[in-house]
Amino acid sequence: MLAPARHAAIIAEVQRERIVRVADLAQMLGVSLMTVRRDIDALDAAGAVEKIHGGAKLPGGASTHEPGFELKVTQLQEEKAAIAQEAAAQVREGMAVGLSAGTTTWALARLLCAGPRITVVTNSVRIADVFHQGSSPSAVILTGGERTPSDALVGPLATSALKQLHLDVLFLGVHGVDTDAGFTTPNVLEAETDRAFMAAARRVVVLADHTKWGTFGISTIAGLEEADELISDEGLPGEARRILSDRVGRLRLAPAGSAAAAVEAG
Repeated sequence: MLAPARHAAIIAEVQRERIVRVADLAQMLGVSLMTVRRDIDALDAAGAVEKIHGGAKLPGGASTHEPGFELKVTQLQEEKAAIAQEAAAQVREGMAVGLSAGTTTWALARLLCAGPRITVVTNSVRIADVFHQGSSPSAVILTGGERTPSDALVGPLATSALKQLHLDVLFLGVHGVDTDAGFTTPNVLEAETDRAFMAAARRVVVLADHTKWGTFGISTIAGLEEADELISDEGLPGEARRILSDRVGRLRLAPAGSAAAAVEAG
């Protein structure tokens, strides 16, 4: 297993368990203790986990911790690709489609780039670049704003631009999904921008892999009931499935087999 895949697996395990031991990670990954220690050192330096004696835990002040795009894009790639494939099937020619910043929405953008002509509104430079570099026939509107560590454009300029627009559907990426806190982000300005995105959309589809469940950031974007649909993956725990089925408009789980197709399409 290559280092990026190990790093993604370690981060996912820390997010699930909150605290993990080096020995358990070594057994899970089938590598040496020394390899795991080196991986934890690298992830600690990147701010993705916090190194502790004998293991790793969620970073201190996790509710405001915001990993960069380059780190997040290596995590759970198959799950994100499967979610993106499900989302892409809902897009039709001529739609005005909102794509909030995020690595799952970025995976969706890679699919839409080769799809029908649409108008894309995004606050992500990364997503705008996907359409530009892919020579897509779609029109892309990029909001202005202040750039965050995860490459979202946020703040008054972004919010003002979104208030002037009307979208058929918004695909919203989130940092966390929690029973009480709802959909959250570690960036207060991003929450405000995402709320403006939601207000502009006739339909809101949240894209969140299973590790987002039980994770929360400092600022709530919206309550669970405000999502018309949530697309996750089959790793979503049973308890989460029951709660979300009751609270969101519709819960859709992307089949594991659709991931490979999405990766190839991207």
